[in-house]
Amino acid sequence: MPAEPTSHPPASVRSLWRLRGYLRPHRWALAVMFAASLGGVGLSIAIPLVTRAVIDGPITRHELAPVLPLGLLALALGVLEAVLIFVRRWVQSNAVLGLETELRRDLYERLQALPMSFHTRWQSGQLLSRATTDLSAIRRFSGFGLLFLVVNVLQVVAVTVVLLTMYWPLGLVVAATAAPIVWLSMRFERAYVVVSRQVQDQQGDLATQAEEGAVGIRVIKSFGRSDHMSRRYDDAALELRATSLAKVRLSAKFWTFLEVIPNLAVVVVLLLGAIGVGRGALTPGELVAFITLMLSLVWPVSSLGVILAMAQEAMTAAARVLEIFDTEPDIVSGEHPGAAARGHLRFEHVDFAFPDAPDEPVLRDVNLDVAPGETLALVGATGSGKTALTALVPRLFDVTGGRVTIDGVDVRDLELETLRSLVATAFEEPTLFSMSARENVTLGRSDAPEDEVLAALDVAQAGFVHDLPWGLDTRIGEQGLSLSGGQRQRLALARAVLSQPAVLVLDDTLSALDVHTEKLVEQALSSVLSETTGLVVAHRASTVLLADRVALLEHGTITHVGTHRELLDTVPAYRELLAADGPDATDRADATDAASATDRAGATEELTA
Repeated sequence: MPAEPTSHPPASVRSLWRLRGYLRPHRWALAVMFAASLGGVGLSIAIPLVTRAVIDGPITRHELAPVLPLGLLALALGVLEAVLIFVRRWVQSNAVLGLETELRRDLYERLQALPMSFHTRWQSGQLLSRATTDLSAIRRFSGFGLLFLVVNVLQVVAVTVVLLTMYWPLGLVVAATAAPIVWLSMRFERAYVVVSRQVQDQQGDLATQAEEGAVGIRVIKSFGRSDHMSRRYDDAALELRATSLAKVRLSAKFWTFLEVIPNLAVVVVLLLGAIGVGRGALTPGELVAFITLMLSLVWPVSSLGVILAMAQEAMTAAARVLEIFDTEPDIVSGEHPGAAARGHLRFEHVDFAFPDAPDEPVLRDVNLDVAPGETLALVGATGSGKTALTALVPRLFDVTGGRVTIDGVDVRDLELETLRSLVATAFEEPTLFSMSARENVTLGRSDAPEDEVLAALDVAQAGFVHDLPWGLDTRIGEQGLSLSGGQRQRLALARAVLSQPAVLVLDDTLSALDVHTEKLVEQALSSVLSETTGLVVAHRASTVLLADRVALLEHGTITHVGTHRELLDTVPAYRELLAADGPDATDRADATDAASATDRAGATEELTA
């Protein structure tokens, strides 16, 4: 089942109507398209009338001279019709592709603007389906279906009026075919909208599984679960196949009925028309013109099924896209432009619960004060709320109580762009993009000079990029899967350092590094952290020593704040957490802290007691 809201907005004409603004920039192109199409309809009616004039005039009277000019007139009308079709298609391609491009751009911008609470609820495959399949359905209908839905209806009405004028008994036969078509179309619409939504939702589910299979291929292979994942994908594909077949069967019944009605009408017209010619009520030229005009209605009528199906898919697609546009972000930009930032970070009585679990608080009454240029380490057991706390600083989530301030300004009052230029985060699970190593590192500061890029790489000990086939310009694979976990973390750290933030958040960024590399990174980071405010999530004693002070987070609450030595001496829970790093870890930490040999021995005895 899709991880999205279960109550879907109804798919209706109103869904498409709400997107009409995307047609306004192309209104002149649309006017040309409709004019060309209507001109084509008029010409398609005029050519059979010229044929009638040829048959009832010179052919009946056995006159040769008038045949040539009438034949040339029919030829000219046919060439003009072909020119109008070319003009319509040429204008149409530019307009509809422009519409799709603008809609895709706005949808992507909307997805970027929506908060993490939205993205945690929705499967990525469902969002991908809306950004690809659904937008294509809207484009097809806007550029083809909508035009011909109007033009074909006008053609049917115009031709029927001409036929009634020519010979009303046969015109009534043609007009009578409209009643069953309208009745069947209404039934088809109600059934098709349901199955169309099912297909599009299941396509999103399948896209999610395909994406997860590609991104998680290493895990799948390492656990030998390829067959299991293939079966899950097959099950989803078969479910989609069954629903799609139901959709095809429904469409086939409708289209078959639409094909039968015009053919039956042609048989009746031929029979009654022959009788009319025999009785002198109808001329041979009128009968030929009548049948030709009648046959010109076969495509508009039989295509009605395709166009209505296209319309239903577009309405469903529009409703699905509007689900994203209609989502109101719970994180909105403030208006405070910010000032020269010192990086004074404060948490004042902060409470937090995730939006989908408001009754299960993750943080309770958190109070912290991190002075400009100071580094604070967050230490706590797994699930204590460390990552949630760090996510509040750049407003990936908002507090549910209290406030977070930078230089005395509530982060909710700052412009989001300003806030996120002040704060840089390096995550434990780094995200790299399918672009060059240089583009990944400069993502937060694209105008950074080369020397600063190299300096950031040196701080993160990410010099391995120079050994890649094309150095910094080497394109790394999607999610950086061509790199090791430690290499990905180092590139992400270099990216955060290069942005030169006022507040640097390191969410256990060194967890995948070996001891030797970690030591080199910590030595280089110490100079960076001396010039910025740092918030460091730490699990190792060596990482703790990067900080001036340490805060112990237990069950969502800050229970102790002090130096590493103070907490080590007075807080058993703190000693137990760091003891998992081994007794030698404290020795390394004390050495980094320039403690005496006696202090180091005492710390080791405490950790091993």
